[in-house]
Amino acid sequence: MIDELARADNAVASCADAAAWALSERELIAALDATHRLQQRLAAVQLAVVRELDGRGTAVTQGASSTTVWLRDRLRLDVAAARRLVGLAASVDVAPPAVREALAGGVVSVEQARVIADTAATVTASAGAEVADKAVGVLVEWAGQFDPTLLRRMGSRILDHVAPDLSDAAAAAALAAEDARATRDRHLTISEQTDGRLRLTGTLDAETAGLLRAAIDPLSAPAGPDDTRCPGQRRHDALADVCRLALRTGELPDSGGDPAQVVVTTGYDALTRQLGAGALDIGLQLTPDTVRRLACDAAILPAVLGGAGQVLDVGRQRRLITGPLRRALVLRDGGCAFPGCDRPPRWCAAHHIHHWADGGPTNLTNAVLLCGHHHRHIHHTEWTVRLGDNGRPEFVPPAWLDPDQVPRRNHYHRRT
Repeated sequence: MIDELARADNAVASCADAAAWALSERELIAALDATHRLQQRLAAVQLAVVRELDGRGTAVTQGASSTTVWLRDRLRLDVAAARRLVGLAASVDVAPPAVREALAGGVVSVEQARVIADTAATVTASAGAEVADKAVGVLVEWAGQFDPTLLRRMGSRILDHVAPDLSDAAAAAALAAEDARATRDRHLTISEQTDGRLRLTGTLDAETAGLLRAAIDPLSAPAGPDDTRCPGQRRHDALADVCRLALRTGELPDSGGDPAQVVVTTGYDALTRQLGAGALDIGLQLTPDTVRRLACDAAILPAVLGGAGQVLDVGRQRRLITGPLRRALVLRDGGCAFPGCDRPPRWCAAHHIHHWADGGPTNLTNAVLLCGHHHRHIHHTEWTVRLGDNGRPEFVPPAWLDPDQVPRRNHYHRRT
């Protein structure tokens, strides 16, 4: 096998040096089909190798805790990709031989092979191996027309085609098997990227998917006519809002003896001069603007540090908008005060109109409720907020948006 793979490697290397621009459109399409077919065939070989390594316990022998962890380090994959590779190798290994043959022949893709293998396992459990073989034959044929999503949907009723007399009873078994697979495959991976951001990847089971959609869908709608965020950005911000609400409830389990909380470290002088960056306790860095925005509705814990950075004294938190003051703010604003926003109070933070670090007081006349999106908007754009003659917040748009800069108010929360 090693010699054959070496020859294949050399052949691919020679293709990589070829000029694609010299090919006709028909030749380009043929090259695309050929590379895809070759990719699936190589995947079949790789899965067989991964399955054999996993079965031999090579990863543990070499000091890793699992094959997934070993593959992550060996192939420089993220954990989600390594876990998927191990799971796929196991699924294809126990599938009927026709699945491996179709993948090795480049007839189906890796994802299609997984769908067919999962379906075959379900059919085998409910109707036996002979019927499962028939189902695999039909699904391999359908794979030439349908992508993995459609193929899985059609596979859920495959017995209608290969064993109609068993389809009703098998449908219930298939649903149970799908639920078991969802439970087995559920995971969430949080990976730190090189620029300090986090990447979320994972697979949710049906119940958790429903919970997530129920929580973030209402918050993912545009927040007003000035909301230029794309859908992905709105979903990101909705997830952040859900996390803020969960932290605000105070009902989360303690973390290391302290309440669940976001901890930002920065210098007081840097905060007041709007120059200093901040650091989260998980090691990520924050911009000065972000630090000041977070400080709007957060506890301030002054710490005195010695010359070598050792902690000499940590004071008590101060200037937080809580209790009666926040209740008064909720009664006045009714929710996010930005014009056109319908976010309720529980999704909002209290923003100091004149920032506390700049000498602004903590009282009702210097505070306004803002949702996460509009809190960022106020800190990072030319919009300004003030209290009008009636004591309610009004927002002045930037001159480029309204040359007359006529103040605007939120009428959504006003009670008759």
